[in-house]
Amino acid sequence: MTAQIPVRWTDPEQQELEERVAAAELAWLTMDVDMQTLRVEIDNFALIHHQLLGPLYARLDELDALVAETVAARTGRPEDLRLAAEARRRVDELPDLDALFDSVQEQDAAPPPAAPARVRPGREAQRIYRDLVRRAHPDLTTDPAEQERRAAFIARVNEAYAYGDSAALEGLAAEWSTAPEAAPALDSPDRLGWLRRRLEWLNAKIAATATEQVRLENTAMGQLLALAPQDPDGLLEELAEQLLAKAAAQQAELERLLGARPVGDNGGDRTEPQESQTMFAQIPTADAASVPADAALLDVREQDEWDAGHVDGALHIPMGQLVARIGELPDEKLYVLCRVGGRSAQVVQYLVQNGRDAVNVDGGMYAWEGAGRPMVGSNGQDAYVL
Repeated sequence: MTAQIPVRWTDPEQQELEERVAAAELAWLTMDVDMQTLRVEIDNFALIHHQLLGPLYARLDELDALVAETVAARTGRPEDLRLAAEARRRVDELPDLDALFDSVQEQDAAPPPAAPARVRPGREAQRIYRDLVRRAHPDLTTDPAEQERRAAFIARVNEAYAYGDSAALEGLAAEWSTAPEAAPALDSPDRLGWLRRRLEWLNAKIAATATEQVRLENTAMGQLLALAPQDPDGLLEELAEQLLAKAAAQQAELERLLGARPVGDNGGDRTEPQESQTMFAQIPTADAASVPADAALLDVREQDEWDAGHVDGALHIPMGQLVARIGELPDEKLYVLCRVGGRSAQVVQYLVQNGRDAVNVDGGMYAWEGAGRPMVGSNGQDAYVL
């Protein structure tokens, strides 16, 4: 007769709690990674939005004020004067951002980190980040010393992910090693009570993480980012083009008002001389065919667009990196290129406001290709406009 090995008895309640705790941990970690990813995307989107679109918003506010002031000067009506004063006040109340940044830098001698190149880190960075968070999150342990070690490590992970630094994330993944957990052993009499407390804590974390996710989604930048969650960088380009169109319309209106003969309230001609000069110059623009062959070219598209096809010898600095890398620009006149001319117009506006000689190539690389100008692709591939 063969002796049978006794089956180890398992407490059904403990087994059920083990499964519920494991499921809750998986659900919470998935939600937490998604929430932290959204936070990084919103922070990066807000930073690039401010750096690249801020000058356009400021220009629009100034043009609005000038149009209102010109109308008020021509009509003299109290309502127009009030509207002009309100428009000018909106411009005057804008903070001096350059002075603010200077004061912050004076207080902190360490140079600020470079601006992120894109709103959303690349797929490889996302993959490594998610894996690291699932393995090293501080709340996966109950030991205070281990929590502190993990929190310091995750802070480094978050910083690398915010800038989409896949190489740094790979190094952190290689560095990471887990420490023993402080949870009671499976056969410990304290295990059942610990499981109950752990499940309660996890449910609270799930609720808090969901609340923070909703809060982030409802912020101004979160709602703006939700308009194009799969292509946030393209959304910035579209917004820039819309702002440029609004600015062009306001500038045209200002030119019309300044060029028209002022009239009095009774419709009669006034004796003031007619004005014909505008307060703002147009963004310097050139068509692709007229760009000199030896011109200094700046391409502000993303890496994949550059790899598909670019002008040989052009300087490549993606638009999101321009502020951090402005010292790389040559002192000579720059002809700025993007795909269709929207991003390059923003860059030219920024450079001109900072005293640089820059020209927007109208129509971008599509116009360059259409004009038969030469292009090359990276790694010897046939060039095309992406």
